[in-house]
Amino acid sequence: MSAATVFGLLERQVEEFGSNDLFVLPQKVRALWHEPYDKLTYSDVLQTAIGLSDAYAAAGYGPGQRVALSLENRPAHFLNWLALNRLGVSVVPVNPDLRDEEVEYLLRHSGSSLLVRLESHAARLDPVASSLNIPVMASGGRVPKTSDAVITGAPALEQEAALIYTSGTTGRPKGCILSNRFFLNWAWWYGGQRGLIALEPGRERLMNPLPAFHVNAMGHSFMGMLGSGGAQIIIDRFHPRDWWDTARETGATAFHYLGVIPAILLQLPESPGDRGHGVRFALGGGVHPDHHAAFEARFGVPLLEGWAMTETGGAGTLCAAFEPRSIGERCIGSPDRAGPPLEIRLADDDDDDVPPGMPGELLLRSGGSNAREGFFSGYLHDPDASENAWSGGWLHTGDVMRRDESGQLYFVDRKKNIIRRSGENIAAAEVETVLAAVPGVAQVAVIAALDPLRGEEVMAVVVPTTEDDPALADVLFDTAAQRLAYYKVPGLLLFVPTLPTTSTQKVQREKLRGLAQDPLAQPGCIDWRARKQNLRQAAH
Repeated sequence: MSAATVFGLLERQVEEFGSNDLFVLPQKVRALWHEPYDKLTYSDVLQTAIGLSDAYAAAGYGPGQRVALSLENRPAHFLNWLALNRLGVSVVPVNPDLRDEEVEYLLRHSGSSLLVRLESHAARLDPVASSLNIPVMASGGRVPKTSDAVITGAPALEQEAALIYTSGTTGRPKGCILSNRFFLNWAWWYGGQRGLIALEPGRERLMNPLPAFHVNAMGHSFMGMLGSGGAQIIIDRFHPRDWWDTARETGATAFHYLGVIPAILLQLPESPGDRGHGVRFALGGGVHPDHHAAFEARFGVPLLEGWAMTETGGAGTLCAAFEPRSIGERCIGSPDRAGPPLEIRLADDDDDDVPPGMPGELLLRSGGSNAREGFFSGYLHDPDASENAWSGGWLHTGDVMRRDESGQLYFVDRKKNIIRRSGENIAAAEVETVLAAVPGVAQVAVIAALDPLRGEEVMAVVVPTTEDDPALADVLFDTAAQRLAYYKVPGLLLFVPTLPTTSTQKVQREKLRGLAQDPLAQPGCIDWRARKQNLRQAAH
């Protein structure tokens, strides 16, 4: 891409697509948010972003600073990002479901100079920001002056554009430093695709129900549409009963998904409108093998399984966009794809390449002279973890794949101790830390249990200090609900007399995996999933 920043790409695209829609809001979403418009063109977005940017500049914001955004999926999230990107200011997206101590960690660790939030978030977030002496700005409000020193930024292309936190195996989320090049690579990747995912410049409308505080919506789909002159359809979250109505209303040509989305849509009663839409393809990951062909047959939409992670961005994105796609086999395509050049290896625990058909950890690097080009720039305040991720000059993904004779890759399992629930990455260690502090808990291990809707669910396996404590289960749930975002709260609980451990007293998690295959078959397993869902509904 010839642009050097995300804002620069917007400026360039206005020249060709100025009158095209960049953001489209369905009527129900517009009414929910009380937005004064149902669409914004490229020119509208540019003018609004410049106005916001001038206000930030007048208040003293500039390169070297970070501004936290708690704006949900609303257009304001993207407008503020573009405005700040113009000044060289990085943004720190905030998940509105985080608890106070989680928000406090994120704001403190990131060194944010300002928190921009919705009015509905004030009661919860303002005291946290105040405790850290961080000024707060209501969305659309007056920009407070900054007293933070502004430093000289790196060259614009490599300058930090966002700091997005992702779960790590150490328990605390890691701040991934993401440059302008990182985001521009996604525009390049999407625009360069062929096969079933080929975009028609100026014509695409992509619906993404995933949260803007993750890279899928903020990076992959938004940058893909921005780079191709298309529109991002803004919705608050996934609404299964309105899904196809929304697609028809907005003229959606594509959507992004997680495995839970096809699973839920297949549960709806069949309707004559199941194929009455203009969606050409859907891009995502984690569809259940049993759902893949059934979904495509019923709705007429090819589910293109892909793979990426926060650390890779467009530089390491893979997608099964060409036939044969090995439907129902978790095929994610081949590295011989359009977009930035990419080299891959599948390696065993001794770092030796594995032969075709054998599982190995996926290792990646850029095919250019700089192996890290376009990937994340490192973990904030954690140089050791940053270097460990690139051990031997390759990015170690922690995901296990196999490769067939034709070069196609198939997802096998996660090597890292991360639970992926409905697209949220949850560190087992973080949940264990909270549960282990509860009186009456001798040992605890948190594992990923199979879930037919969410892919994986958080399962806590607890050794109590005494067998006769009927209140312990409720105390565990309530403590987790108070200290963790709702999706991190265990959905399943099993009390056991002992945990398998090594000679150094480390829990042997591989010996617990059998419990997670069919958790409700375990005597005494407590199913909290409905109770957990009530937490989510209460939060919204």
